[in-house]
Amino acid sequence: MSKTTDTRPAAASGTFRLGGDLEINRLGYGTMQLTGRGVWGEPKDHDEAVRVLKRAVELGVNFFDTADSYGPDVTEPLLREALHPYGDDIVIATKAGLTRQGPDLWTPVGRPAYLRQQAEMSLRRLGVDRIDLFQLHRIDPGTPLEDQIGELKKLQDEGKIRHIGLSEVTVAEVKAAQAIAPIVSVQNLYNLTDRSSEELLDWSTEQGIGFIPWFPLATGQLTGEGSPLTELAQQHDASPSQLALAWLLKRSPVMLPIPGTSSVAHLEDNLAGASVELTDDEFEALSKAAA
Repeated sequence: MSKTTDTRPAAASGTFRLGGDLEINRLGYGTMQLTGRGVWGEPKDHDEAVRVLKRAVELGVNFFDTADSYGPDVTEPLLREALHPYGDDIVIATKAGLTRQGPDLWTPVGRPAYLRQQAEMSLRRLGVDRIDLFQLHRIDPGTPLEDQIGELKKLQDEGKIRHIGLSEVTVAEVKAAQAIAPIVSVQNLYNLTDRSSEELLDWSTEQGIGFIPWFPLATGQLTGEGSPLTELAQQHDASPSQLALAWLLKRSPVMLPIPGTSSVAHLEDNLAGASVELTDDEFEALSKAAA
């Protein structure tokens, strides 16, 4: 392994050009776990949260995923406190379209005026003039899709957001959105044990659209004694989480995992997964074991 990937392990994950012009290391960081319980309120340890973000950059992470609803209004200010002024290679993705009524409560709102308000607020909280990737957190079934995507397109035309992404969508919904504005990424639940978004992943791979799997480290019942994941992890001198990330990275070149954590130690362990290389046989064995 090169010295670069020894000291900046996220670089070992390879790169991806988001929207064709933003080059990022494929293994990023998701900020959701920096909040309080139920993704509600401030971090349990504010200083550690800041250290996690700073350490992520030191380890080669240059793609950060956040949202106005994390906290709410908690993780965007944390990113600004820890990383502003951002380096030229730092790409920040945020979202709007989910409102919060308490811990673990989420309600979609996609009215154009609301999405515009939240985009403007995210610009202020992050301390940027333009948001690199602005994602519709959920499609609001009570608002026409053309109104939701249309407002994001207006913000893009005004120079307030660079690229548009979607979260928790189907192939048909992405195609419908693409008829209104360019879509450069999708973010769906996907991991070794939950592959319900396989159709979207395969289509995104064909289209060259970034696929951001949330909850990427779920390993279900695969970590018990004698399980394929545990045995393979031991053979690679790696943790099951590292192996789960290695599996995702090998699954598709458009895969952009964003494992999150509130601990520097866990961050360092996760990012080491970028250096684990699975053979085709090992990849297939894990895929079958988790099916």
